[in-house]
Amino acid sequence: MNEANAGTARPEAVGPEPRVGPEAQVQGTAMIACSHGTDNAEGRARINQLRADIAELRPGLAVLEAYVDVQEPALPDVVAGLPAEVRAVVVPLLLTVGYHVQVDIAQAVEGRPGSLAAVPLGPDPRLAGLLHERLGELPPDWGIVLAAAGSSRPEAAEHIEVLAADLAVRRPQHIVAAYGASAQPSVPDAVAQLRADGAAGVAIASYLLAPGFFHDQLAKAGADLVAEPLLPSGLVAQLALEHFDAALAGAKQEQAQTAPECGV
Repeated sequence: MNEANAGTARPEAVGPEPRVGPEAQVQGTAMIACSHGTDNAEGRARINQLRADIAELRPGLAVLEAYVDVQEPALPDVVAGLPAEVRAVVVPLLLTVGYHVQVDIAQAVEGRPGSLAAVPLGPDPRLAGLLHERLGELPPDWGIVLAAAGSSRPEAAEHIEVLAADLAVRRPQHIVAAYGASAQPSVPDAVAQLRADGAAGVAIASYLLAPGFFHDQLAKAGADLVAEPLLPSGLVAQLALEHFDAALAGAKQEQAQTAPECGV
């Protein structure tokens, strides 16, 4: 299940407008900050604010809006609408690998010369630190469910397990990774298992960027506490720029390695 199934109403987005729209004049290298998309107005506002934060951290960088589901403009349309001389780096505003990264974004980039794809925002030990902050103080005899959206791709679950290990270094509570869809265990099952194992209480660490369908489901999972999503946070904007820079540096290095040697 994805957020497209969360309802038919599409509230207007609130919060800062994206710094540059796909119809604007773009020169040089642009970042396409590509989100999943949501029908949740507050979720839209936080993603818009994230793009604004990215632009504020890197004055002069064109930060374009794009989505892989639910909202428009769709990523393929944004990529296709760029001038031929513009280099584009698609930065997934997504927390792990999965179909949208490995198929939707990969295909959009492959279909246009001069386009690159950065890696998603996580896992990163600093995100574990942010989750730790969101959870706050908890009794040591509680359990914690690290709740991710979920993906059928096995490497996505591997990344969540890495993040769970990073979070466990910071906290005394027992931590279990669980998923909203497409992977096991489900969040309600993980909550129930922690209680069965003797946890005095259960908290959910929301490994989601913003409010939306999946975060709404966490309130129904039977936990005693559900932490807020990761946004707003300056760290997320910083990670997006780091991955943007890394994609450009990697392409430059690859180009240098494949360039023919000049004779004398």
